[in-house]
Amino acid sequence: MKPWKVATVLGLAAFVLIVLVPFWWIATMSFKTYEQIQFAQSIYVPRPFTWENYTSLWLETRFPLWFRNSVVTAVVVTIITTVIACLSGYAVARLRFPGREVVATLILVLYLIPPALLFIPLYRVLAELGATNSLIALFLAYPTFTVPFCTWLLIGFFKALPAELEEAALVDGATRPQALVRVLLPLAAPGIVASAIFAFTLSWNEFLYALIFITDETAITVPVGLNLLIYGDVFHWGQLMAASVITTVPVVALYMFIHRWMVEGLAAGSVKG
Repeated sequence: MKPWKVATVLGLAAFVLIVLVPFWWIATMSFKTYEQIQFAQSIYVPRPFTWENYTSLWLETRFPLWFRNSVVTAVVVTIITTVIACLSGYAVARLRFPGREVVATLILVLYLIPPALLFIPLYRVLAELGATNSLIALFLAYPTFTVPFCTWLLIGFFKALPAELEEAALVDGATRPQALVRVLLPLAAPGIVASAIFAFTLSWNEFLYALIFITDETAITVPVGLNLLIYGDVFHWGQLMAASVITTVPVVALYMFIHRWMVEGLAAGSVKG
Protein backbone atom coordinates (compact mmCIF):
# COMPACT_ATOMS: atom_id res chain seq x y z
CA MET A 1 0.00 0.00 0.00
CA LYS A 2 1.29 3.44 -0.92
CA PRO A 3 2.34 5.76 1.93
CA TRP A 4 -0.35 8.32 1.17
CA LYS A 5 -3.02 5.61 1.30
CA VAL A 6 -1.69 4.42 4.65
CA ALA A 7 -1.77 7.97 5.96
CA THR A 8 -5.34 8.39 4.66
CA VAL A 9 -6.53 5.19 6.33
CA LEU A 10 -4.85 6.08 9.61
CA GLY A 11 -6.30 9.57 9.50
CA LEU A 12 -9.81 8.25 8.84
CA ALA A 13 -9.43 5.67 11.60
CA ALA A 14 -8.34 8.35 14.06
CA PHE A 15 -11.27 10.56 13.02
CA VAL A 16 -13.79 7.74 13.44
CA LEU A 17 -12.30 6.90 16.84
CA ILE A 18 -12.57 10.53 18.00
CA VAL A 19 -16.19 10.69 16.84
CA LEU A 20 -17.27 7.35 18.31
CA VAL A 21 -15.54 7.54 21.72
CA PRO A 22 -18.05 10.06 23.19
CA PHE A 23 -20.97 7.87 22.07
CA TRP A 24 -19.31 4.80 23.55
CA TRP A 25 -18.73 6.65 26.83
CA ILE A 26 -22.38 7.79 26.97
CA ALA A 27 -23.65 4.28 26.21
CA THR A 28 -21.46 2.56 28.82
CA MET A 29 -22.34 5.13 31.47
CA SER A 30 -26.03 4.49 30.91
CA PHE A 31 -25.58 0.82 31.89
CA LYS A 32 -23.56 1.45 35.06
CA THR A 33 -24.82 1.47 38.63
CA TYR A 34 -24.65 4.56 40.81
CA GLU A 35 -21.60 3.21 42.66
CA GLN A 36 -19.73 2.43 39.43
CA ILE A 37 -20.28 5.98 38.21
CA GLN A 38 -19.47 7.74 41.47
CA PHE A 39 -16.33 5.72 42.24
CA ALA A 40 -15.12 5.29 38.64
CA GLN A 41 -15.47 1.52 38.70
CA SER A 42 -15.63 -0.64 35.54
CA ILE A 43 -14.44 2.29 33.45
CA TYR A 44 -14.36 0.59 30.06
CA VAL A 45 -17.10 -2.04 30.31
CA PRO A 46 -19.86 -1.92 32.94
CA ARG A 47 -19.73 -4.91 35.32
CA PRO A 48 -22.35 -5.73 36.41
CA PHE A 49 -24.50 -4.66 33.48
CA THR A 50 -27.73 -2.96 34.65
CA TRP A 51 -30.90 -1.47 33.16
CA GLU A 52 -31.82 0.45 36.31
CA ASN A 53 -31.06 3.86 34.77
CA TYR A 54 -33.47 3.20 31.91
CA THR A 55 -36.23 1.81 34.14
CA SER A 56 -35.95 4.65 36.65
CA LEU A 57 -35.88 7.21 33.84
CA TRP A 58 -39.00 5.74 32.25
CA LEU A 59 -40.96 5.04 35.43
CA GLU A 60 -39.89 7.76 37.89
CA THR A 61 -39.67 10.84 35.66
CA ARG A 62 -41.79 12.48 32.97
CA PHE A 63 -39.38 11.43 30.27
CA PRO A 64 -41.99 9.33 28.36
CA LEU A 65 -44.19 12.43 28.12
CA TRP A 66 -41.27 14.60 26.99
CA PHE A 67 -40.31 11.97 24.43
CA ARG A 68 -43.86 11.90 23.08
CA ASN A 69 -43.88 15.69 22.84
CA SER A 70 -40.62 15.63 20.89
CA VAL A 71 -41.93 13.00 18.49
CA VAL A 72 -45.19 14.86 17.87
CA THR A 73 -43.40 18.18 17.42
CA ALA A 74 -40.77 16.80 15.06
CA VAL A 75 -43.32 14.93 12.92
CA VAL A 76 -45.76 17.85 12.67
CA VAL A 77 -43.03 20.39 11.89
CA THR A 78 -41.51 18.04 9.30
CA ILE A 79 -44.87 17.70 7.53
CA ILE A 80 -45.48 21.46 7.59
CA THR A 81 -41.96 22.19 6.39
CA THR A 82 -42.03 19.61 3.60
CA VAL A 83 -45.36 20.83 2.20
CA ILE A 84 -44.38 24.50 2.27
CA ALA A 85 -40.86 23.87 0.97
CA CYS A 86 -42.14 21.74 -1.95
CA LEU A 87 -44.64 24.37 -3.03
CA SER A 88 -42.35 27.36 -2.60
CA GLY A 89 -39.32 25.56 -4.07
CA TYR A 90 -41.34 24.57 -7.13
CA ALA A 91 -42.70 28.10 -7.53
CA VAL A 92 -39.28 29.73 -7.46
CA ALA A 93 -37.67 27.08 -9.68
CA ARG A 94 -40.35 26.72 -12.37
CA LEU A 95 -42.63 29.76 -12.42
CA ARG A 96 -41.44 32.81 -14.31
CA PHE A 97 -41.85 36.06 -12.36
CA PRO A 98 -39.68 39.16 -11.89
CA GLY A 99 -37.05 38.89 -9.15
CA ARG A 100 -37.29 35.15 -8.60
CA GLU A 101 -33.49 34.83 -8.27
CA VAL A 102 -33.58 37.56 -5.64
CA VAL A 103 -36.32 35.64 -3.83
CA ALA A 104 -34.17 32.49 -3.90
CA THR A 105 -31.27 34.40 -2.37
CA LEU A 106 -33.46 36.00 0.29
CA ILE A 107 -34.78 32.58 1.29
CA LEU A 108 -31.25 31.42 2.05
CA VAL A 109 -30.47 34.68 3.87
CA LEU A 110 -33.49 34.11 6.11
CA TYR A 111 -32.03 30.76 7.14
CA LEU A 112 -28.77 32.45 8.13
CA ILE A 113 -30.51 34.73 10.64
CA PRO A 114 -29.70 33.40 14.16
CA PRO A 115 -32.77 32.15 16.06
CA ALA A 116 -31.60 34.14 19.08
CA LEU A 117 -32.54 37.33 17.20
CA LEU A 118 -36.08 36.13 16.51
CA PHE A 119 -37.32 34.66 19.78
CA ILE A 120 -38.49 38.00 21.25
CA PRO A 121 -40.69 39.07 18.29
CA LEU A 122 -41.85 35.45 17.88
CA TYR A 123 -42.80 35.29 21.55
CA ARG A 124 -44.87 38.47 21.22
CA VAL A 125 -46.67 37.11 18.16
CA LEU A 126 -47.36 33.77 19.83
CA ALA A 127 -48.54 35.52 22.99
CA GLU A 128 -51.01 37.58 20.95
CA LEU A 129 -52.29 34.36 19.37
CA GLY A 130 -52.55 32.68 22.77
CA ALA A 131 -50.30 29.88 21.57
CA THR A 132 -47.56 30.03 24.19
CA ASN A 133 -47.01 27.25 26.71
CA SER A 134 -48.24 24.57 24.31
CA LEU A 135 -46.83 22.51 21.45
CA ILE A 136 -48.68 24.78 19.03
CA ALA A 137 -46.05 27.42 19.76
CA LEU A 138 -43.35 25.06 18.48
CA PHE A 139 -45.47 24.06 15.47
CA LEU A 140 -45.57 27.73 14.47
CA ALA A 141 -42.05 28.76 15.49
CA TYR A 142 -39.88 25.93 14.17
CA PRO A 143 -40.82 26.38 10.49
CA THR A 144 -39.22 29.83 10.66
CA PHE A 145 -35.81 28.16 10.50
CA THR A 146 -36.64 24.86 8.79
CA VAL A 147 -38.62 26.16 5.81
CA PRO A 148 -35.97 28.57 4.39
CA PHE A 149 -33.18 25.99 4.05
CA CYS A 150 -35.49 23.22 2.84
CA THR A 151 -36.97 25.59 0.26
CA TRP A 152 -33.51 26.60 -0.95
CA LEU A 153 -32.53 22.95 -1.18
CA LEU A 154 -35.61 21.99 -3.21
CA ILE A 155 -35.20 24.98 -5.53
CA GLY A 156 -31.93 23.47 -6.68
CA PHE A 157 -33.48 20.04 -7.00
CA PHE A 158 -36.47 21.20 -9.05
CA LYS A 159 -34.14 23.18 -11.32
CA ALA A 160 -32.15 20.01 -11.96
CA LEU A 161 -35.22 18.11 -13.21
CA PRO A 162 -35.81 18.22 -17.01
CA ALA A 163 -38.45 20.82 -17.86
CA GLU A 164 -39.58 18.66 -20.79
CA LEU A 165 -41.21 16.17 -18.42
CA GLU A 166 -43.50 18.78 -16.93
CA GLU A 167 -44.20 20.32 -20.34
CA ALA A 168 -45.19 16.90 -21.71
CA ALA A 169 -47.60 16.41 -18.81
CA LEU A 170 -49.15 19.83 -19.44
CA VAL A 171 -49.53 19.08 -23.16
CA ASP A 172 -51.28 15.81 -22.28
CA GLY A 173 -53.91 17.79 -20.39
CA ALA A 174 -52.59 17.75 -16.82
CA THR A 175 -52.90 20.87 -14.74
CA ARG A 176 -49.82 22.37 -13.16
CA PRO A 177 -50.67 20.96 -9.69
CA GLN A 178 -51.22 17.54 -11.26
CA ALA A 179 -47.89 17.74 -13.06
CA LEU A 180 -46.21 18.68 -9.79
CA VAL A 181 -47.76 15.84 -7.78
CA ARG A 182 -47.63 13.07 -10.39
CA VAL A 183 -44.44 13.88 -12.30
CA LEU A 184 -42.04 16.15 -10.41
CA LEU A 185 -42.50 15.11 -6.77
CA PRO A 186 -41.72 11.41 -7.39
CA LEU A 187 -38.54 12.44 -9.24
CA ALA A 188 -37.64 14.88 -6.47
CA ALA A 189 -38.02 12.22 -3.75
CA PRO A 190 -34.31 12.27 -2.72
CA GLY A 191 -34.42 16.04 -2.23
CA ILE A 192 -37.71 15.84 -0.35
CA VAL A 193 -36.32 13.13 1.93
CA ALA A 194 -33.18 15.18 2.58
CA SER A 195 -35.21 18.27 3.48
CA ALA A 196 -37.59 16.24 5.65
CA ILE A 197 -34.70 14.69 7.61
CA PHE A 198 -33.13 18.11 8.03
CA ALA A 199 -36.41 19.52 9.40
CA PHE A 200 -36.92 16.50 11.68
CA THR A 201 -33.39 16.70 13.10
CA LEU A 202 -33.56 20.43 13.81
CA SER A 203 -36.98 20.09 15.44
CA TRP A 204 -35.84 17.10 17.49
CA ASN A 205 -32.75 18.82 18.88
CA GLU A 206 -34.00 22.42 19.21
CA PHE A 207 -33.59 23.87 22.70
CA LEU A 208 -33.90 27.69 22.75
CA TYR A 209 -37.46 28.12 21.49
CA ALA A 210 -38.70 25.13 23.47
CA LEU A 211 -37.20 26.61 26.64
CA ILE A 212 -38.62 30.11 26.10
CA PHE A 213 -42.05 29.40 24.68
CA ILE A 214 -43.04 26.55 27.03
CA THR A 215 -42.85 26.44 30.82
CA ASP A 216 -45.38 23.68 31.55
CA GLU A 217 -43.46 20.49 32.39
CA THR A 218 -46.13 18.39 30.67
CA ALA A 219 -45.58 20.18 27.34
CA ILE A 220 -41.79 20.50 27.18
CA THR A 221 -39.62 18.45 24.83
CA VAL A 222 -36.67 16.16 25.60
CA PRO A 223 -33.84 18.75 25.18
CA VAL A 224 -35.47 20.95 27.83
CA GLY A 225 -36.53 18.01 29.98
CA LEU A 226 -32.93 16.79 30.29
CA ASN A 227 -32.18 19.92 32.32
CA LEU A 228 -34.86 18.92 34.80
CA LEU A 229 -32.93 15.73 35.55
CA ILE A 230 -30.33 17.95 37.21
CA TYR A 231 -31.52 18.68 40.75
CA GLY A 232 -29.60 21.68 42.03
CA ASP A 233 -25.98 20.59 42.10
CA VAL A 234 -26.87 16.88 41.96
CA PHE A 235 -26.30 15.21 38.61
CA HIS A 236 -28.00 11.86 38.06
CA TRP A 237 -25.49 10.80 35.46
CA GLY A 238 -27.00 7.38 34.87
CA GLN A 239 -30.42 8.81 34.00
CA LEU A 240 -28.86 11.61 31.94
CA MET A 241 -26.81 9.17 29.89
CA ALA A 242 -29.77 6.82 29.43
CA ALA A 243 -31.89 9.75 28.24
CA SER A 244 -29.11 10.79 25.86
CA VAL A 245 -28.98 7.30 24.36
CA ILE A 246 -32.76 7.12 23.91
CA THR A 247 -32.78 10.60 22.36
CA THR A 248 -29.94 9.81 19.96
CA VAL A 249 -31.15 6.44 18.70
CA PRO A 250 -34.16 7.63 16.60
CA VAL A 251 -32.12 10.17 14.63
CA VAL A 252 -29.17 7.79 14.11
CA ALA A 253 -31.51 5.00 12.98
CA LEU A 254 -33.27 7.37 10.61
CA TYR A 255 -30.00 8.49 9.04
CA MET A 256 -28.74 4.93 8.70
CA PHE A 257 -31.98 3.83 7.04
CA ILE A 258 -32.12 6.54 4.36
CA HIS A 259 -28.56 7.90 4.22
CA ARG A 260 -28.31 7.18 0.48
CA TRP A 261 -31.26 9.42 -0.35
CA MET A 262 -29.98 12.00 2.12
CA VAL A 263 -26.59 12.31 0.40
CA GLU A 264 -28.12 12.28 -3.07
CA GLY A 265 -30.65 14.93 -2.18
CA LEU A 266 -28.15 17.28 -0.55
CA ALA A 267 -25.69 16.89 -3.44
CA ALA A 268 -28.28 17.57 -6.11
CA GLY A 269 -29.87 20.46 -4.27
CA SER A 270 -26.63 22.26 -3.43
CA VAL A 271 -24.59 21.67 -6.60
CA LYS A 272 -27.11 21.81 -9.39
CA GLY A 273 -29.08 24.68 -7.87
